[in-house]
Amino acid sequence: MLNPHAVTGRVLDSPLNSIAGELHMAVQKSWNERRHGLLHEWKGLLHALPEIEASVVNFTCEAVTVGLRHDISKQRQQALREILKSFHPWRKGPFDIFGIRIDAEWRSNCKWSRLQGKITPLKDRLVLDVGCGNGYYMFRMLGEGARFVLGIDPSMLFLAQFHAILKYAPAFPVALLPLRSEDFPGIAMQKKGVAFDSVFSMGVLYHRQYPLQHLSELAQVLRRGGELVLETLVIEGEGGEKILVPDGPYAKMPNVSSIPTLSLLGDWLTQSGFGEVNALDVSHTAIEEQRGTEWMTFESLADFLDPDDRGRTIEGYPAPVRAILTAKKL
Repeated sequence: MLNPHAVTGRVLDSPLNSIAGELHMAVQKSWNERRHGLLHEWKGLLHALPEIEASVVNFTCEAVTVGLRHDISKQRQQALREILKSFHPWRKGPFDIFGIRIDAEWRSNCKWSRLQGKITPLKDRLVLDVGCGNGYYMFRMLGEGARFVLGIDPSMLFLAQFHAILKYAPAFPVALLPLRSEDFPGIAMQKKGVAFDSVFSMGVLYHRQYPLQHLSELAQVLRRGGELVLETLVIEGEGGEKILVPDGPYAKMPNVSSIPTLSLLGDWLTQSGFGEVNALDVSHTAIEEQRGTEWMTFESLADFLDPDDRGRTIEGYPAPVRAILTAKKL
């Protein structure tokens, strides 16, 4: 289940089948370069998942729901719960799997609610989710009627979590490939006339050393007139500095390269070939939205903020503010 052939096999019977070969080569290269020491353990856990038929699948409610409590005995539910908890930490959610509530670190339904109904409807669209994590948003995109959803994220743990959920909903048009956006065969897509209708990049841009390169990568795989949905950190205050470049960690994240103002972010999008830039939401990240749970027992947002001033990070920078924007490829 967790090998390059299995994960890329899901794109063979999809609108992306013409670039399946290029995708497989990219995944194989990534697989060889970034093997994880726990991969064998995760494969064993996936193999140990009990065989259960889900009576219900619902991707339209806040918790991605697969199966009901009465589909499974109490003993098997407990066994399933222990296996799912072994894929710790769960960063995105929530999920409800046969009555087991996976209360992830991020209440990702909050972010989804801030864009739902404000973006171009996803019905019958070919969608790419860059930095998709374990696939929570991908399932929500299917709930909106997407024709096919492809997610890319280099984390093997997230890939394992995705396949744990997918085991009980295998027939849906969705796939996750362990790739970074810079590894994606965008040139091959252009040569073969394949392009996405909608591309999502949520929580990725501020990790990229060269943000304009990331935006160009997203534009490359979008069709003309297609929509980008971009969610990222921003700094407030348009009259002062236009960009924050942390000197070291930001909110205990060691890989935050830069955080622009909303206006500078709009300029970046324009330079990268986008138009009709629209800010859907700008929100301070709340501790109620990102927090530790039994499914993610490491430090979370409360530990990243100054205990005496929740408006600052532990390093003294402005606390996280996130913006959601849409833009059309020109």
